[in-house]
This record gives sequence, C-alpha cells and structure tokens, in this order.
Amino acid sequence: MARRIDVTGTDGVRLAAWEFADPPKHDRPASAEGEPGHGVLLLHGLMGRASHWAATARWLSERHRAIALDQRGHGRSDKPAQAAFTREAYVEDAEAALEQLGLASAVLIGHAMGALTAWQLAAKRPDLVSGVIICDMRASALGAASQREWADWFRSWPLPFATLADVRKWFGEDDPWVERPNPARGEFYAEVMQEGEDGWRPVFEPEQMLKSRETWVYDAHWEELAQVQCPTLVVRGLDGELGRAEAQEMVRVLPRGEYAEVADAGHLVHYDQPEAWRGAIEPFLDAVRAV
Repeated sequence: MARRIDVTGTDGVRLAAWEFADPPKHDRPASAEGEPGHGVLLLHGLMGRASHWAATARWLSERHRAIALDQRGHGRSDKPAQAAFTREAYVEDAEAALEQLGLASAVLIGHAMGALTAWQLAAKRPDLVSGVIICDMRASALGAASQREWADWFRSWPLPFATLADVRKWFGEDDPWVERPNPARGEFYAEVMQEGEDGWRPVFEPEQMLKSRETWVYDAHWEELAQVQCPTLVVRGLDGELGRAEAQEMVRVLPRGEYAEVADAGHLVHYDQPEAWRGAIEPFLDAVRAV
C-alpha cells in the first residue's frame, strides 16, 4: 500500500509525502508488543524520489511511522519554474513536513543530498530530530569542476529513451560514469522516468537539479555537522562517493557519531545491498528507539 499525504513546503510549494505501509495503530497501550517507535522521515538524494525508499519504509513501518518525502522538484511534488532551490528551501520543507505530519521527534534518514538536508535540519531544530542516518554524503566541498562535470553528464543523456529497457541499459551499463555493469543503478534511474509522446524522460528538470546542486557543492558543511547533537550514523558503501577517511572524520566531528559500511555497495547503498543496508542501520534505530 502507498498512501499519499500532501504537505505544504516553504513558499507554498506542494510536496507529496508517502507511507508505503498501513499506518501503525497508535491506540495500542504503551506496553503492547510492536508499539510504534519514533517517527522516521526518509529523504532521497538529488534526482531521487520517495519511492526509492519503499523497501526500507516497509520494514521500518513494522516498528515506526515511516514516511518518505518527494522533495521540491522531484517525484510527484511541485516543480515551479521560479521556485527556490536553495539549501534553506530544502531544509525548511523537511521541517514543515515533520511538523505537518506529526513526526517529531523523528529519526531522519537521508541519502546523498537528502542526508545533507537531514543534518542541516538537525543542527537547526534539535527539538524536532532524535537521530540522523547519513547515507553516502560528503561534508567536504566538491567544487566548480564537479558542477561542470554534472552539467556535461546531463547533456550526454540520450533523451528521449525509447523504452524503459533502454533506460536500464544506459544507466546500468552504457553511461560513461559506470565502471562496471550495475543493474541496481539501471533500476534506480528507470524509477525516475515518465513516458511522453516521444518516449521516456526524467520526471525532474535537469536545470532544477543543477540549481539545487550549486547551492551546496562549493561549500564545506563541517560546521553544521558539528552542531548535530543527536545520535548520528554515517553509512558508506565501500565503492561509494564517500571515502573511508572522510567518513571517519565526519564521525569524529559529530558529537555523537557512529560509523557503518556496506560491502559490495556503491553510492546507491540502499539499492545495491538492501539486506546489508538494513543490517547496518537497524541496530542504530533500535538504540535510538530505546532512549
């Protein structure tokens, strides 16, 4: 089951939030087995969508109220041409979602850009956040060269794709950024495509993605990381974008940081190795829930 809940973000942008399971029964007595734990808000990365969290949200919902958010410009949420795609807008949207959905004090689980949003919100509003899971996101500045590479990469996409099979093949095998065949990556990008009259194109506007990205790639984010007072787990795939040395430095900077890594996983940790991903984060969630 997928249940949509509309949320109003900053500047009135309409956001789609999703529960991928039956809502927990909040009328159980406090001692009941399976009592709902913390609220959990799942934040996808750049170009992602809430449905990328569906498998994670379903097992989380056994013990928590877990909701995934389509962030502005992504998924089924609004994509206004003149909307702000700043860091502040993304953080304020997540803040509004926690308050409107009644999730606080929540655990925030973020992948890539969504992880940055999670720790920035935790630093800004510690009263709303009980824990953070950072999945494969760097705290260091990436720089202008990185932004140019992304602009070139978007231009290299052979749009429109004739079929979803073509999407899966290009992103899983033919994309110059793919070092070896990766079916999970192909599936990830197939999920952000929609069919039009001429074929399959992304549900997002690449220019809006670049606008979103340029608001954080030029800056480092260590200072905000150091301000996160709640328990925080840094998770990296061994072949991901976050290196071990930087991940361990992030853990050192975090007042209550912990570290986990997932073997045979790249940047899309929760897609590459879903069972190992669960094994990496579930003990942390249980510990936060027990507090």
